[in-house]
Amino acid sequence: MKKTILITGSNGLLGQKLVDLLSKEAGVNLIATARGENRLPNRSGYTYQTLDITDPQAVEQVFSTYQPQIVIHTAAMTNVDTCETDLAGCEALNVKAVEYIVHACAKYNTFLCHLSTDFIFDGEAGPYDEDAIPNPISVYGESKLRAEQIVQASSIRWAIARTVLVFGIVPDMSRTNIVLWVKKSLEDGKQINVVTDQFRTPTLAEDLAIGCWLIAKNEAEGIFNISGEELLTPYEMAIKTAEFFHLPTNLIQQADSSTFSQPAKRPPRTGFILTKAKSVLGYDPRTFSEGIALMASQIS
Repeated sequence: MKKTILITGSNGLLGQKLVDLLSKEAGVNLIATARGENRLPNRSGYTYQTLDITDPQAVEQVFSTYQPQIVIHTAAMTNVDTCETDLAGCEALNVKAVEYIVHACAKYNTFLCHLSTDFIFDGEAGPYDEDAIPNPISVYGESKLRAEQIVQASSIRWAIARTVLVFGIVPDMSRTNIVLWVKKSLEDGKQINVVTDQFRTPTLAEDLAIGCWLIAKNEAEGIFNISGEELLTPYEMAIKTAEFFHLPTNLIQQADSSTFSQPAKRPPRTGFILTKAKSVLGYDPRTFSEGIALMASQIS
């Protein structure tokens, strides 16, 4: 008996990796949803459905039509600076939409895997385990924490997959990421300033997709940290990227966060402890360098 799994945000980086992964699973009837046209190059092995998650009637209609056993909710406003300036848009996408999805999950007895972020923490005591106390310092972080609280307060079966600084490549990218930005900048001969006073555990998009699938397949309930394992500064990530592609590291200049004027505050030191995901799910992320190598193979 096939399980119907519905993905929100299927046009995004994680969404596209999930569709690629789950469309090949024999036991899955996959429904991919996003706002607007389908941007995925592969059009087989799943059904695509346009969905505006900020419209409660549209959410109800899609749930009624497909009655998914599992939802992996990846859609969100993830640009932290945009969230600071577009409060209404952030509220609609990151908070109200979660209420609509949770309501539909309750009605149709659907298991929810909800994506969250290290930005729910203030970055004073990272890396964090699943029991750490959140304290967001940005509108984005606050919105994602409120979404978590909506999920946790509900009567549904749920999991929250928290992640950190996702990187990867798909054919139709709406946003860049640190590896692609560094590669292109250095290829163009540009000098770049990269911070040395922030720490993250960067996450390969393929690994995050696998982590979400492990949660969904087992309907494993609770909070899971799904990220990379290496705690690195963006400067260290930039150097590793340059070295891999044999690009000039002397164009990469060290900087601290105070030299950048960005609307949203960034937590200085996050990153995740992965003990639970490894022991409960069998999650096993690649190293940052292995992630770059996979991206390189996909670029060429």
